Amino acid sequence: MNRKRYKLLLINPVNRRKTTVQREPLSIYPPISLGIIAGLTPPHWDVEILDEIFEPFEYREADLVGFTALTPTVNRTYELAAIYRKNKVPTILGGIHASMMPEEAMQYVDVVVKGEVENIWPELIRDFEKGQLKGFYDKNLPSLRNLVMPRMDLYHPGYGIGSIQTTRGCPMRCEFCSVHTFNGRKYRFRPVDEVIREYRQIPQERVAFVDDNLCGYSRRSARRLAEICKKIIDSGVKKKWFCSASMNIGENPGLLKLMAKAGCQMIFLGIESDLADQLVSMNKRVNYRIGVDHFGNIYDNIHRAGIAVLGAFIFGLESDTPDKLRHRTEYILTSDVDAMQVTVLTPLPGTILYKRLAAEGRLLYTDYPQDWERYNVTELVYRPGLMEPQEFEDVANECWNKLYNPKALSKRIIRTVKATQSTEAAKWAYSANVQYHNVFLEEIRKRQDVKDLFKP
Repeated sequence: MNRKRYKLLLINPVNRRKTTVQREPLSIYPPISLGIIAGLTPPHWDVEILDEIFEPFEYREADLVGFTALTPTVNRTYELAAIYRKNKVPTILGGIHASMMPEEAMQYVDVVVKGEVENIWPELIRDFEKGQLKGFYDKNLPSLRNLVMPRMDLYHPGYGIGSIQTTRGCPMRCEFCSVHTFNGRKYRFRPVDEVIREYRQIPQERVAFVDDNLCGYSRRSARRLAEICKKIIDSGVKKKWFCSASMNIGENPGLLKLMAKAGCQMIFLGIESDLADQLVSMNKRVNYRIGVDHFGNIYDNIHRAGIAVLGAFIFGLESDTPDKLRHRTEYILTSDVDAMQVTVLTPLPGTILYKRLAAEGRLLYTDYPQDWERYNVTELVYRPGLMEPQEFEDVANECWNKLYNPKALSKRIIRTVKATQSTEAAKWAYSANVQYHNVFLEEIRKRQDVKDLFKP
């Protein structure tokens, strides 16, 4: 019996305020969630991914349209969903923003998927085919065993880096983070053999492990990462990769050497601040335990393995002052961090931070959903605790000018080569610094647009 064929269109929307970085092939990754949805879709469906990062939106016929969206891209999602709803095509929205703000999302799309999609999508497709779509879908978090393989063949070929995820969940409750809300507070692990099978099929020579913390906090997590590295080495696949980890990974030199042998070139560390009291207020317990004075030892251990350090720092913490921002800048410049990500504290929906600042009436942009595009970690969207908004903007500009000065970045690559003895790791770090330099330039161009808001 021939089954009716259907067309599923999956759309990856962009934030139109942040155009530069979104189109840099080596700073962006394929939309893995859409690849997973495509993999979950039955074979009698034709699936297409329309990726606005690479191609401007043009209306395409479909029986069903699905979107994934972060907070900064959600209002673009709502605009595109309106086009399809006008044409009587059902629209679905999933992802972290819709999961944190389901009531809002329900005003703009036909179906909202809350949480992780694996336990939901098969039921949703069956309901659609029966003409019984529900408005809201929510299921328990899935096991990560026997996960479907993402449809990598549907990703745009412009991506220079492939992506893979091996764990979900986080036991920490950092004030500015919603991962523990979206993915749960318990680590869930994919079987190592399944990870390796997917890793081998990634077409790119560069790969991003998109786990929030690849190494975890336990000995079990460290042993599992070691097993992944050993099997990558045994597979003979010569890819280069980077990952995110907590600072405690720098306390395991043996694991770091194994990671480097398996192809690791750079590790993203959420350092956040150079002040112990701020680490406590953010609930960055591992960083506080290690101690600011010993961060250098962590960097040194990573470097000895031949791996670069991408250090993430935050401007605009509750106790920040102009002097503290300048001090943080000097710390970054004089530290052995190779690449620098310096972002503005952003109260994303679903975080403890958002709830607190909203209750205190300190959010500057609340014309939702339009203002969600400003919640992109480079724009100030709340009134700081100890600074006026314009004062913060001026100091941030001053600090960013120092951090991302092109001459300073060029000198930094030489330091990285000396520290890691790896020109490849230095190239990865320099590429990241160029990316953040471009973010900085784009943000400065927009600053003039918002000055009126900060006038007394």
